[in-house]
Amino acid sequence: MTPESNLTGQDTTRRHIEHFVADLDETPLQATDKVKEDSAPSSLWGEAWKNLRKQPLFIISAIMILAVVVVSLFPGLFSQIDPSNEACQLSNSDGGPASGHPLGFTQQGCDVYARVIFGTRSSVTVGLFTTIGVVLFGGIVGALAGYYGGWADALLARLTDIFFALPLILGAIVMMQLPVFRANRTVWTLVLILIVFGWPQIARITRGAVIEVRNADFVVAARSLGVSRFRSLLRHVLPNSLAPIIVVATISLGTFIVAESTLSFLGIGLPPSVMSWGNDIQAAQASLRSNPMPLLYPAIALSITVLSFIMLGDALRDALDPKARKR
Repeated sequence: MTPESNLTGQDTTRRHIEHFVADLDETPLQATDKVKEDSAPSSLWGEAWKNLRKQPLFIISAIMILAVVVVSLFPGLFSQIDPSNEACQLSNSDGGPASGHPLGFTQQGCDVYARVIFGTRSSVTVGLFTTIGVVLFGGIVGALAGYYGGWADALLARLTDIFFALPLILGAIVMMQLPVFRANRTVWTLVLILIVFGWPQIARITRGAVIEVRNADFVVAARSLGVSRFRSLLRHVLPNSLAPIIVVATISLGTFIVAESTLSFLGIGLPPSVMSWGNDIQAAQASLRSNPMPLLYPAIALSITVLSFIMLGDALRDALDPKARKR
């Protein structure tokens, strides 16, 4: 064997060995898995937002809710017609669509389109502020009962049982018949009454979520480091219990809008002087057979709004539920 062939064999062997040996500046893990150093671990909310952006249900419902909110905040941008009862003209009673009046007129001669647009504010205001009040009151009560347990938990269980025995609409009807509320029928009176009968559901949901999180390892570790129970509740337990509360609150917002419309339709909700979808439906029932359109349009607006919040709640539930993401 010549020296040249011996050197060639050594070079070939060296190349084979180098093929299986990592570079000196790489650790074995770096040589096998090239992980990006700037990749951050995704949180529950980050994963939820990724999933939501891919759901047509979320996109459609969010667009519809955004449109309803804009109309309720700036109704004058969508209709320059005075929708008040004082501006109605009996000469237009039950009139059909005309120039500048695309949806026709009510039996009182009011513009249907303007009434639907300006009625959005009252209905959405009642639903929004009732939901905020229910989440604050029910969330606080449920969180304290679930975290501390004992007599507070037992008292909450008995109270919610009492309130669940009386349905929301029936309880509101009874309360609105009291002289103090019957003489003062305003948006805020209705919000207060709906909060009184709407908080138990949020309280029970919050209680269950807090009980599930309070014994988690990170909560126990924080307590062992000397963090007070109340501070642990605020900083560790509640932030990790928000997912089911957000879902239920979103769906409940649509429920409270329906409750306002139902009470106004029955004549014990908002006074007739306040424009709302419930009052429009109640006023239009007198001419239902001869002219059903004034009843149809506010009913469609109500249905679309409530359906949007239900769809949004379903999308949030699917995105925030870890079990749903694994399926």
